[in-house]
Amino acid sequence: MNAIDLPIAVLDSGVGGISVLRELTRLMPKEHFLYFGDSQNAPYGEKSPEEVLAITRSNLKMLLARGIKALVLACNTATGAAARILREEYPDLILVGIEPAIKPASLVGDHPRVLVMATPLTLRQEKFCTLMDRFSETSEILPVPCAGLVELIEDGELEGNRLDNYLEKLFFPHKDTKIDAVVLGCTHYPHIKEQIAKHLPHEVKILDGGDGTARETRRRLSAAGLLRTEGEGHIEILNSSPDPSRIDLSWKLLNR
Repeated sequence: MNAIDLPIAVLDSGVGGISVLRELTRLMPKEHFLYFGDSQNAPYGEKSPEEVLAITRSNLKMLLARGIKALVLACNTATGAAARILREEYPDLILVGIEPAIKPASLVGDHPRVLVMATPLTLRQEKFCTLMDRFSETSEILPVPCAGLVELIEDGELEGNRLDNYLEKLFFPHKDTKIDAVVLGCTHYPHIKEQIAKHLPHEVKILDGGDGTARETRRRLSAAGLLRTEGEGHIEILNSSPDPSRIDLSWKLLNR
């Protein structure tokens, strides 16, 4: 197969990266995409960096064996734990990661107060700490670890009492604080953006990194002469879980 017609692989710890896939297909509708959700190993955000690197490396080898022209790491935790190392190991591969949208959030108002929702591991990683330090002079950044939230979304709980109770407790410590922006620092969280908004004042901006990742992917493919501009795009969705409902949920989230 011609290299330009090979699929773009999109890798996440489960169904979360579908939020990035949605942005990718919107921006590049003629591309072929191979989505792999590793729900069997979810959540990545509560594992060690070494475990996440090993899992991501193994999944990349599987995807390369199928034939791909680029990899999008649609997972903040995997990006922080593995992107730099995998770029060194596969220097010829277009590899695009994702990071919390702290930069645009820092531009919301004058010295904005920004909550960053993310998995515990993402918030501990050097990549996140460096990013937070870079914008700490122009904004007040408050990390909000969200242990257990990925599992709710993986189980398809996109609304309802359990999710509302979780979010109410999550934001309770900040109820008397003026919040200017909330960054969704895990690709699972955009799937419940409307539910998150219900627990925040209406003027709070809610941001995620999906659009920026899609734009960077298109830029990299165009620069390499690998951007597909003709024909009809195709999407294939795989999941490491034996439970077929993960595939069903992935398609449901993609087509919302």
